Amino acid sequence: MPVVLLLTLAVDTVWFAVAICGVSGIALWEFYTMVLPPNRFVEQICGTVSGVLFVVVTSFYSLHSLQYMSVVFILLALIFLARFQDLYRVIHEMGLVLTGWLYIPLLMSFFVALHAMEHGRVWVLMVLMMTMVCDSGAYFVGTALGRHRLYPQISPKKSIEGAVGGLVCSILSAVLVIPWLIAEITWIDALLAGAIVGIFGQLGDLFESMVKRSADIKDSGNLFPGHGGMLDRLDSLLFTFPCVYLYLSCC
Repeated sequence: MPVVLLLTLAVDTVWFAVAICGVSGIALWEFYTMVLPPNRFVEQICGTVSGVLFVVVTSFYSLHSLQYMSVVFILLALIFLARFQDLYRVIHEMGLVLTGWLYIPLLMSFFVALHAMEHGRVWVLMVLMMTMVCDSGAYFVGTALGRHRLYPQISPKKSIEGAVGGLVCSILSAVLVIPWLIAEITWIDALLAGAIVGIFGQLGDLFESMVKRSADIKDSGNLFPGHGGMLDRLDSLLFTFPCVYLYLSCC
């Protein structure tokens, strides 16, 4: 938490973007390790490096992001063209590389975009707080009251009661804290922001669970002993940051 607070509140957006690039690279590497066969090591490296550079491009040269994506797609296509092993799987494996690219670097770029907004540092801190409160509320309410499974095929332990508890906790934390920190924000805006985090954070968690179950693994990595890998720490945030940024951009 001290490191998170330092990067969120005490540094400018440039250094925050540097940290996000590092986190994106680790998470993307974990994703490719999960879903790609070992003989796709070159593609894994290229996908990870280009993904980190995409965060840089979108953070500082956003007008050129589409051109960069086009160039990367062509380069990846040429790599697969030169290195295909099985014609019946090559498109599937290239699709996995591109899915990881869209899933992590594209969504991580919204971390930097939110940080650069007016009151952006506070919003980054609040999204982190609401997401953690939602996770904790879902766990404790689900443990105490959970009777009905939410999505047993993907995550057998999650319950509908826990999901509702997480949503309520996220909304309450937002309504109680955000208007106090940002005078321009009404309690209705705070309520909606809390609801967005409470809903999409849990959907992000379920999506990563689906990816891991598809790859038949429990954790994305072992970077945090007992807590999994970097992607396991980011799964909810990858959905909440873009959704909150889009909401604030429109309201």
